[in-house]
Amino acid sequence: MNLQGKKGLIVGIANDQSIAFGCARAFRDAGADLAVTYLNDKAAPHVAPLAEQLGCPIVVPCDVREPGQLEAVFERIAAQWGRLDFLLHSIAFAPKEDLHGRVVDCSRAGFAMAMDVSCHSFIRMAKLAEPLMPDGGCLLTVSFYGSEKVVEDYNLMGPVKAALESSVRYMAAELAPKRIRVHALSPGPLKTRAASGIARFDELLERTRARLPAHQLVSIEDVGAVAAFLVGDAARSLTGNIEYIDAGYHVIG
Repeated sequence: MNLQGKKGLIVGIANDQSIAFGCARAFRDAGADLAVTYLNDKAAPHVAPLAEQLGCPIVVPCDVREPGQLEAVFERIAAQWGRLDFLLHSIAFAPKEDLHGRVVDCSRAGFAMAMDVSCHSFIRMAKLAEPLMPDGGCLLTVSFYGSEKVVEDYNLMGPVKAALESSVRYMAAELAPKRIRVHALSPGPLKTRAASGIARFDELLERTRARLPAHQLVSIEDVGAVAAFLVGDAARSLTGNIEYIDAGYHVIG
């Protein structure tokens, strides 16, 4: 895979175990230049060394809940690069009390926040990226099999990820005339900081491992390899897909 000359935005690195970091490393190893965001001042010391390791010329804060911060990211990219070839949206959030309870018990405010951060922010990114992709590009987000089947303890994030995947399909159709491709990466369960918020996640990992055909969980490197392929020119005929990177988890049922 050759991504020399391509410029990409990575949103969602929290630490070196993040799916976003696994993807960023694969993009960089293939030759891409990267812009990286961090959530806030508390997250900055964890992200800054990784951004330095990746040689990122743009490292900026981005909390999609804060008015203007997402727009500022794209303004910086427009000013410094003038264009964008791909982006990775790898963020999700739901209030703990809503995430750990039944879907039927979730609050209106918690549901709205989960949808805004985990789904609508990707739509906003697509809107902001569109004018920076005059020659086409690729938009990636991250989902999970709990979007289409009930996965114990995944709870509220199931409907939220289902909305995200549907958004991928609609945006893929809408942006296809501009040669902007849209995909969702759907990895199997991974032990990341974000996943640790799911109740009894360690038990989910072990249940998954036992059911997999090869009894081997995927890694952030596995996800990164697929992501790097999708943003490259070899995948120019692919769009609107939910790309399973789960060692067969989704076919076991």
